[in-house]
Amino acid sequence: MEHYLVAMAVTACLYAIMALGMNVIWGMAGLINLGLVGFFAVGAYTSGLLTLKAGWPIAAGILAGTIVAALVGVFVALITVRLRGDYLAIVTLGFAETMRVVMSNELWIANGTDGLSGIPGPWRQALGPHGFNLLYLFITAAVVAVLFFLFQRLSNAPFGRVLRAIREDEQVAQVAGKNVVLFKVKAFAVGSAALGLAGALYGHFTSFIAPDLFAPLLTLYIKLSLLAGGLGNIGSYGLALWAMTHAPVAVVAALRETSILFGLAIAWAVLHERIGPARVAAALLILAGAGALRLA
Repeated sequence: MEHYLVAMAVTACLYAIMALGMNVIWGMAGLINLGLVGFFAVGAYTSGLLTLKAGWPIAAGILAGTIVAALVGVFVALITVRLRGDYLAIVTLGFAETMRVVMSNELWIANGTDGLSGIPGPWRQALGPHGFNLLYLFITAAVVAVLFFLFQRLSNAPFGRVLRAIREDEQVAQVAGKNVVLFKVKAFAVGSAALGLAGALYGHFTSFIAPDLFAPLLTLYIKLSLLAGGLGNIGSYGLALWAMTHAPVAVVAALRETSILFGLAIAWAVLHERIGPARVAAALLILAGAGALRLA
């Protein structure tokens, strides 16, 4: 039981890192990114390949995964910078699925669906399973604390205020003389770096990664944590993350019982013109997650 609780605490810390990154992109800048699991995978595969195949030190591999994920975020931001709302969400979701499909079918990169196994962890052999888990919990908790402090300062800095201005009204921010495109790219880079860092830490914790682990359902978890805590509010979604990682059985049971009723409620609302297309799309995303959990 103790091993399980420590592993769940590490998972909660990794989710918290992802939520901190997504808070910059979605919470501060208002950019709807449904491809966060793609950046998570970039960090995991980059660090895993460099440490396992090239013999890099673990710290160097994690740093490389973070940097590569940030660069990929810059690339995605540049090709989607003119997109907004649902269109941006669809393109980023496509990016995440492209990453998963490519890693599944291109065997020469990372063994396809067989994945990468034997990814080294810091002092795994010397400490044993329980000692390693405790050490990793300390490492991930320290990373969460450092990122929380940095992103809190970033939120209160002029950079964060500009991002919130862009979120509220992009045209007003542009009229005020702010380079909206540049700030969007920076937001994507910072958020993607945090997502890549979480992915790299995840790979070294589990010692195994495969394309099936980077399913869109993970995006749903992080999105729900941000919605529960409030977009742009760094300090209040930690409890939501804890509840989602420590009570998965209750969540699955609830969704299994309510998914059909939820679908009927959506249909009724659409027929009576109570909700618009954008909210229908969001509701269908949640319903898809419930269906995936139903099959689990």
